Amino acid sequence: MAKILNNTDMFEFIKSIFKGNEGADLQTAISEGAFLVDVRSPAEFSSGSVKGAVNIPVDSIKAKLASFANKKSVVVFCQSGGRSAMAKMVLKQNGIANVINGGTWKSVAQYVK
Repeated sequence: MAKILNNTDMFEFIKSIFKGNEGADLQTAISEGAFLVDVRSPAEFSSGSVKGAVNIPVDSIKAKLASFANKKSVVVFCQSGGRSAMAKMVLKQNGIANVINGGTWKSVAQYVK
């Protein structure tokens, strides 16, 4: 069942979509070993993703919250940045504060060695 967003959550969601990746924070987090999460479907993930990333589709985030516990930082990404914005919002609402919306998987891949 879909959650109805209040005005603040909706604003943050829209802002995160148009903000794209978070630049220097993204690059720093990746260089420091961030947990890389591709939130696209398994089929999309299998067609290409970021080296070292795990696939947790956006609609499975809540069921997989334990996967995010105790991570120094988390970078979520997808095809265009929309699903990763939703994933970031869900994670933040569930107490995972160190989340960066990496935007597209190709944007994230450029920083992965």
